[in-house]
Amino acid sequence: MTSTQAQRGATSDTTAIRAVIQVVQLHKRYGDFTAVDHIDLEVGDDEIFGILGPNGAGKTTTLEMIEGLREPDGGMIEVNGIDAIREPNRVKHLIGVQLQTTSLFDHLTVRELIALFAALYDADTSSERIDQLLALVSLEEKSDARANQLSGGQQQRLSIALALVNDPEIVFLDEPTTGLDPQARRNLWDVISGLRAAGKTIVLTTHYMEEAEVLCDRVAIMDTGRIIACDTPLRLIQSLEQEATIRARVARGLDLDQFRELPGVIDAEIAEDQLSIRTHDVQTSLTALLALATEIDLRLDNLATTNANLEDVFLNLTGRSLRE
Repeated sequence: MTSTQAQRGATSDTTAIRAVIQVVQLHKRYGDFTAVDHIDLEVGDDEIFGILGPNGAGKTTTLEMIEGLREPDGGMIEVNGIDAIREPNRVKHLIGVQLQTTSLFDHLTVRELIALFAALYDADTSSERIDQLLALVSLEEKSDARANQLSGGQQQRLSIALALVNDPEIVFLDEPTTGLDPQARRNLWDVISGLRAAGKTIVLTTHYMEEAEVLCDRVAIMDTGRIIACDTPLRLIQSLEQEATIRARVARGLDLDQFRELPGVIDAEIAEDQLSIRTHDVQTSLTALLALATEIDLRLDNLATTNANLEDVFLNLTGRSLRE
């Protein structure tokens, strides 16, 4: 985990900031199927708030009800103090929405599409504003390219630019990096971080645990229509009190007791040439392991440590993998 993530985990406190989204007992059913089951959540001003869960957990339905695109069966939604159920049109002027899939006019250029969407919002259609949006999502060189000539990552960045044409206070991103290669995904992470730096509140859904850990100040973990946990990524992970694992490729025929006796170590095992050490204190155990390796002239190849992550949190809470 990075120092930035650790700092977020130590300092994030929604009681100290203004809540711009409040949801109380929100629910939605389709026949006998409960898509969203009486959830409560609160999103703070200038926060990146993530909703993490597998496909079918209710993430998109939740966002669409907050955005005014889907009518809830009951509950309360307030967006910047506005009742989003009674006055959805007022809310739509405050928000920007990037949907999970976006259909564009294939033969319009990137610049023309941004101008069109801005005109539909009665927003600024000047060349200066369009240039600003292109720069924000790093599409300046593609401004005259048609939509059907863009790569998947470029289309996703364009869809975010279109969500920003009305200069919204709150931006909703529904699985913005699904289907992208790792480089395109990380490029979009930079765009999303830049939006928050510009004073936007971001609400995003994802089923990528690394994405949530890197980007989000707080995360709500959703499963079967319910929110089963909500906190900073760091606090959710720390709540497990789960040990870390140190792994290395070593020579065979070693005495395991010398590893089990290292400080902080819970247990150690060797399978073929793979040494695995479970520990409650990875730093202390790793330091002692390196000292022991020097002492007994042991080579540690492919040395690595693995810590608990949000996947482990989800597994602990539900008994199944996040990606199932």
